[in-house]
Amino acid sequence: MTDAKTAPDYAIEIEHLQKIYRASGKMPEKHALKDISLQIPRGSVFGLLGPNGAGKSTFINILAGLVNKTSGTARIWGLDIDQHPRQSRAAIGVVNQEIVADPFFTPMEMLELMAGFYGVPKNERRSLEILTALGLDDKKDAYVRQLSGGMKRRLMVAKALVHNPPVLILDEPTAGVDVELRRSLWTYVRELHDRGTTIILTTHYLEEAEELCDTIAIVNHGEIVASEPTPKLLARLDYKTLVITPREPLAAVPAGLAAFDARIRDTGALAITFRTSETGIGRILEQVRASGISIGDLVTEAPDLEDVFLSLTSEPEVA
Repeated sequence: MTDAKTAPDYAIEIEHLQKIYRASGKMPEKHALKDISLQIPRGSVFGLLGPNGAGKSTFINILAGLVNKTSGTARIWGLDIDQHPRQSRAAIGVVNQEIVADPFFTPMEMLELMAGFYGVPKNERRSLEILTALGLDDKKDAYVRQLSGGMKRRLMVAKALVHNPPVLILDEPTAGVDVELRRSLWTYVRELHDRGTTIILTTHYLEEAEELCDTIAIVNHGEIVASEPTPKLLARLDYKTLVITPREPLAAVPAGLAAFDARIRDTGALAITFRTSETGIGRILEQVRASGISIGDLVTEAPDLEDVFLSLTSEPEVA
């Protein structure tokens, strides 16, 4: 990995990136990426989220050299992908959604082959170390066709790490795997990050992104609609919900709370949603008590990443 003294400030730098798929036959022209500019700091865990078809895979495939951009510039670890195609792409490891592996190879053979492709000298290869870290050492000599789906998913991560890249792109790495495997994968990803690897993650598990990513960008229709530190992104929605469990069941929302967005949940709890910039909890509680409600318990609920994601990517309703 590059020495910290010479490493760039940004692992990935994108300026005015565009990708247009030209019309072909019955397929109309598609503007997959629209003037995207993005800086991903070195050493971060960066989430790239968006609905299906938003442009995430196109973005990743351009970095990986699988798709040619229409215009704009992209730098990986300070290296322009046009001026230094081989060096820039050697700086990233990409774990794609699809499992691509020769069923007649063993995991050890696959990793040794990939290391050879990247020109890693034999005395510097870490194939067994990587397989052990991912819990595949006992399967190193088994054929890939004999591995379970979860093991194959881990093998894809191992393949991306054979050349010790400073940037690791994980494209839906835990899609379709069980909870135990998901946790073990993220434990290893955290270890990589602690060693200095920059992690770029796409996922449909929004709670995963909320927990792991320090910065998140949301892509919609080929455009970046938000790119902020995770806490700042979560703070975009200026509301909370105060959930009160009354000591005595309520038949209806008291008239004294008519000024608030209040409703009774199926559980019998009274849920009052309010804008934090306009109303304090103290004022609400005063009105609750004035309405004769005896409080048994109360909690507050804040918006999560799913709420923010939907607010930024949902199509407006047509009247």
